[in-house]
Amino acid sequence: MTITRDQLGERLREARGAAGLTQDQVAAKLDLSRSTIAQMELGRREVTSIELDTLAYLYGRDIRSFFSEGFRAHDALTVLFRADPELGEDEAIADRLRWCMAVGRELHNLERVLEIDGEQLLPAQYALPAPRSRWDAVQQGGRVASQERSRLDLGNGAIADMAELLEGQGVRAMTIPLPEDIAGLTAREDDAGVLVAVNSKHAVLRRRFSYAHEYAHVLLDRDRSGTVSRLSEHDELIEVRANAFAATFLMPDAGLRQFIEGLGKGKPSRASRELVDEQGTLRAEARTRPGSQDIQIYDVVHAAHAFGVSTIAALYRLYNLRPRILTEDQRDRLKTMIEQQVDRDAREALGLPQPDELYETHDQVRHRLIGLGLEAYRQELISRGKLADIAALVDVHRDALDRLIRDSGIDEDD
Repeated sequence: MTITRDQLGERLREARGAAGLTQDQVAAKLDLSRSTIAQMELGRREVTSIELDTLAYLYGRDIRSFFSEGFRAHDALTVLFRADPELGEDEAIADRLRWCMAVGRELHNLERVLEIDGEQLLPAQYALPAPRSRWDAVQQGGRVASQERSRLDLGNGAIADMAELLEGQGVRAMTIPLPEDIAGLTAREDDAGVLVAVNSKHAVLRRRFSYAHEYAHVLLDRDRSGTVSRLSEHDELIEVRANAFAATFLMPDAGLRQFIEGLGKGKPSRASRELVDEQGTLRAEARTRPGSQDIQIYDVVHAAHAFGVSTIAALYRLYNLRPRILTEDQRDRLKTMIEQQVDRDAREALGLPQPDELYETHDQVRHRLIGLGLEAYRQELISRGKLADIAALVDVHRDALDRLIRDSGIDEDD
């Protein structure tokens, strides 16, 4: 679509306003005067391709959107900034979110030139009514978690890498520094795909849970342009639903019960069966030794380690199993032990590695971006310079890229 200089200026002004930036802030980023930015927006000054590229990055959008017939001032990034002004007010965080959108756009473009149907990769969408109560939210979250595990054929075991699972479903999974109260966020943009970012400042098990939590928003709240998950807003119903999903998705009922039974626990104190044949009824009974089925702190630590969740998360999943294997008093006693960090002593005594040693938050986005970039270059769909620009976006030095191209013989392929 061909547009006039005046139209371009108007779109730049609208995009800047939607991003919550002043002309002074934009001028500082471009190392220009405020009056020059004003002249651009009035259509009285030509905008160079380099300036336009920088403005597109600054406003969190694809440069082509300025020339699109369906131009919209508000995009996923501006929706996030409006939903949570703190994200836009902190320049370092805002810039990192712009980087996320830029990476998402590059991935989208590479998938397009390589004829990969990114939309087809996206997970199922569960169209459920908004939860009306906490109980409704918990039930919905747990039910969808079980359905999604079945759809992905995950069985009842632990999930090794949540970021890898999300990437396999066409979701851009990233870790970036966020305010302490924000566990993660989800955004969707047509030219960038679905993006999930979790807080890199949080511990690894918290990040695993946050990935599962945001995955619930992808499955259940995809019609929203963006969601921000604040720990202080955990009692909102869509957050309750996402937390219930995450807990069940990471620790499925059947898998958790099977694991506990493998430790010799979880059996009823008394069990009976009746057999009927032509001679009459035969009753068989069995009783466990008093106290033998009581869940101990080391059992909870074992379960937390096996499924890659925090000890407190494992405790509450065990408490919520039906039929119950923990009383409320037993739960409270074990919770007090966790608050006193007895679980850390148990982990050390059991010889279990620390979570940071066992679970990592892999940079799946970088893997995919560089891998697709190299393939697009090999097929002569992008230039060597474009490949270098893509690599620089995820801090891959051009020298390392050149060595890989040379040593792998990419340039020698027909």
